[in-house]
Amino acid sequence: MHGDHRVNRLKLHELEVLLAVAQAGSMAKAAAQLALSEPAVSRSISDMENTLGVSLFDRSSKGVEPTPYGRALIKRGVAVFDELRQGIREIETIKDPTIGEVHIGATSTIAEVGIVAAVIGQMSQKYPRINFHVVEATPERLFHELRERSLDLIILLRFDPVASNDIVSEMLYEDRMVIVAAADNPRTRQSRVELVDLVDENWTLPEPEHPVTSIVASAFRAIGREAPRVTATAAPGRIRDTLLATGRFLTVVQESALHFGATLSQLKVLPVELASARGTTSIMTLKKRALSPAAQLFIEYLREAAEPLAKRNSAPSQEQNPRPSIDHVVGARE
Repeated sequence: MHGDHRVNRLKLHELEVLLAVAQAGSMAKAAAQLALSEPAVSRSISDMENTLGVSLFDRSSKGVEPTPYGRALIKRGVAVFDELRQGIREIETIKDPTIGEVHIGATSTIAEVGIVAAVIGQMSQKYPRINFHVVEATPERLFHELRERSLDLIILLRFDPVASNDIVSEMLYEDRMVIVAAADNPRTRQSRVELVDLVDENWTLPEPEHPVTSIVASAFRAIGREAPRVTATAAPGRIRDTLLATGRFLTVVQESALHFGATLSQLKVLPVELASARGTTSIMTLKKRALSPAAQLFIEYLREAAEPLAKRNSAPSQEQNPRPSIDHVVGARE
């Protein structure tokens, strides 16, 4: 093997010890996790430090903390083990193309009643031995999990571009936030509704710092009014849906959720335009990270499910790579 001789001297086991110590915060805890003696763990770290000529951890009575050198190697070590896991998964998929795992991140609406749930429902019928692991969280946490390689991909509605050199973003469709109510709400029977008319309605919205609530507040400020009082603060989910079903509450949802979500399909959109409430729902992956065949297949199904919305909105294609058909992708694996 050509290159820096220090690379040749580093061992995979030593990288494993490095990551365990960083996660545990102490040599003793890492030793217990790895079923090794504490001197053996300490020796592995010392050998790596001697090989590289730098200190990887700062030691104190409270434990150990990675140095800048340590953090740099830890970041690459995570990538090394991730690539190995992906390689093993790919070998298993080649042996049997009907198995695999996909780790997906999304906000609650997209995950529960949006395109993610719809695609999983479709794929699970044809590929019952593919396991789907879905994480519902804030965009900030999802980006963190993606960079930590705990997630293969994330699907988010964004109102501004992702300014990051390590993230690849592919738009599925344009989306917008709309004000909705149950079909028996009196507002749904009005042909003309102004935003100002809705100030005194019963609203159910997420917590004040949530993007949806911020959009509502911004829309009312744009017409010179204070944001409406939120009668019930509730995240998207059963509580919100139960309140809407009474016919007395309004809320704001992604328009695409009315297309994919059976539980929301009975809601009616009020003819009110929210200012600055148009964005794009996109797939985001980590640049230069190879995805498993199962994750690639999931993305193909996302693209197919998104086509009706993309055509309806006449959204310009922003894909960065040609899209083979699902039949082509699946055929290559069957």
